[in-house]
Amino acid sequence: MTPEEFQRIGHQLINWIADYRTKIGEFPVMSRLEPGTIRARLPKKPPEISESLDISLLEDLESIIIPGLTHWNHPNFFAYFPANASLASVLGDILSTGLGVQGMSWQTSPAATELEEVVVDWMRQLVGLPENFVGVIHDTASTANLVALLCARERITNHAQVRGGLQAEPSPLVVYTSDQSHSSIEKAALLAGFGRMNVRSIETDDKHAMRVDTLELAIKTDMECGLRPCAVVATIGTTATTALDPLDKIAYIAQTYGLWLHVDAALAGSAMILPECRHMWSGVEEADSLVWNPHKWLGAAFDCSLYYVRDPEHLTRVMSTNPSYLQTTADGQVKNFRDWGIPLSRRFRALKLWLLIRSEGVIRLRERLRCDLENAQWLREQVDATPNWERLAPVPLQTVCVRYVPSGMTPDEVDTHTLEWVSRINLSGKAYLTTAKLKGRWTVRVSIGAELTESHHVEALWQLMRCEAEEFLIDGSD
Repeated sequence: MTPEEFQRIGHQLINWIADYRTKIGEFPVMSRLEPGTIRARLPKKPPEISESLDISLLEDLESIIIPGLTHWNHPNFFAYFPANASLASVLGDILSTGLGVQGMSWQTSPAATELEEVVVDWMRQLVGLPENFVGVIHDTASTANLVALLCARERITNHAQVRGGLQAEPSPLVVYTSDQSHSSIEKAALLAGFGRMNVRSIETDDKHAMRVDTLELAIKTDMECGLRPCAVVATIGTTATTALDPLDKIAYIAQTYGLWLHVDAALAGSAMILPECRHMWSGVEEADSLVWNPHKWLGAAFDCSLYYVRDPEHLTRVMSTNPSYLQTTADGQVKNFRDWGIPLSRRFRALKLWLLIRSEGVIRLRERLRCDLENAQWLREQVDATPNWERLAPVPLQTVCVRYVPSGMTPDEVDTHTLEWVSRINLSGKAYLTTAKLKGRWTVRVSIGAELTESHHVEALWQLMRCEAEEFLIDGSD
């Protein structure tokens, strides 16, 4: 493809994306295709000769791709988590791909490194972290969680990786996290070599937050059995309910027993740009590491995860690699971000944050998040005031966990009914919700925060939920 062809087709694609965003609310939120439908529409073999993309590409996008999409930026998307891809951030992503540079070291593209330093510090300031926290951009929180546990492992073993590794350690190391933590925590512990037997799932209280007394008891019990407590992961904004672990108390325990404290605030970190929300992670200044995702709720196009540490020298000692072909005369004066994470090659992700912040400004970003919080509180009030509807968790952020409990139904029947009425909503295309098990029972998660979602969308969702859960049952069709 020549630059001239790229310019012509690129303009067409930009126009197409703009039109898609304009009419996104007209599509069914969740794709309703059967498995294999898209694959059946595509050639089984790659084309032998080139084809013009001027017409065929847009036609294929409309007829093949769009029907197979679940529209994450739809105003009636209330599933999983907000995955806003602000158009300003999209432009940054296009720039990153179009420039095609590698940010593995300062020398490979000084602008990639130094812009990342600046925007990561901007974000540190926005969420109120102390100046001694230094950050880097990863792809996802799953990667950052793995890096955190690798760093925890190496600190407690005095860098066993340069000797015999965990296989040479005299006692197994133990990781602690709540039973509501993200699955990536356990996965990270397994990949870091701790072993499933050495991951403790700490019980949560009636607010679904980690019980500190249970945590301390588990640590003491492991020590008495000859095991070595290594790290505790506190979650600020759990996946199912956005519960808030008592970070200040967990930090005290971590300090008392010498554990690495990692904070997973993947979703909730965005809320910390609001000064009134920062009490939710009181004690965060004591953390050894922290991750949060601007690609969840804030508006950065996926993927963009911020990982902060208090001791960058320890991080780089654990993660560094320095083959001769990567060494430069600038190494002693600059950051080489290849030594701050797992990948060697790195995309220029800072561009999407740079353009997002410049385009929106802090004031507008805060206004949008406050609107989402207000909408969540409105829905909470409706649920609390309506007979037979139950709210299963507090609503500190933008997720409301609910279920409808008709009189006379057994718990198992309520579970079945819950899954059925949610499925009807999703298949209707009018909205998209997800479910999760909470204390052994199914709950419906209403995650509010799509960039286009306004109060009338939430009001319409509540009416739809009541219609499907209540009226459908009354009609005797369930």
